Amino acid sequence: MSARLPLPHLRLDHTSPSADEQALGGLPLTVLVGVTGVGKSTALAALQQLTGQRVLPNRREVTDAVMLWPLAGRAVTDREERFALTAQYRAAHPGGMAQALGSLLADTRHWGTAPLFDGLRGLDEVRHAARHFPAWRFVALGAPDAVRVRRLLGRADGFDQVAADTGAASHLRAGLAALPGVAAVFTDGELDELAALEGPDCPAAGVLAKVRIVLSERRQYDPAAAEEFLRTLPPQRALVLDTVALSPAQVARAVQAWA
Repeated sequence: MSARLPLPHLRLDHTSPSADEQALGGLPLTVLVGVTGVGKSTALAALQQLTGQRVLPNRREVTDAVMLWPLAGRAVTDREERFALTAQYRAAHPGGMAQALGSLLADTRHWGTAPLFDGLRGLDEVRHAARHFPAWRFVALGAPDAVRVRRLLGRADGFDQVAADTGAASHLRAGLAALPGVAAVFTDGELDELAALEGPDCPAAGVLAKVRIVLSERRQYDPAAAEEFLRTLPPQRALVLDTVALSPAQVARAVQAWA
């Protein structure tokens, strides 16, 4: 791990643990599962409030330190480049983020013995974690991809669903339709609605950028497959929630009741 991107009170398990260190793979972590824009922050806040558990460095920080820096030798900020490099890491480490996280030793004087982590994505990571780290528990959150785009835009209010547009929207609609792989993720109706979001506070470039993020992520992870797998685990080990059907407050209460 590069000294330029340290993970506080965590290190790779290249040497034997000290008396106060334990492998994260052996601790009873609570792990949030979900792709960008599904509401993980809400669930994380609920768990923190309820249990007072420490929150491990987030997925981005672990990715930077354990996956990207060793491959790129520099910080990587472009989202699509990050997805490409993490895919390269996963080619050698099929468990992806689960494998990276489980390879770390934690100083329990700082992290305690049951920290939280946000989070895992996709079937490979979740299956690896469930099979190799039996003490881990999972909170999976889901939302349709079009909803995730709107949340990334900060435009998840009902008004946006009926916001109409004319010529400019037609150009955006064509741009959306031209994105590679878009037809496999979004319906024509969803693309129409996303194009209609364009306006003074929501430029076409922003919509295209957020849709690209979702497409890039979907090329790497299948959230539906991960959710289906988690539903096969005992209920005390996995909680699956729909963040469209449930309000943020309902999500928080469900997580609190389960924890």
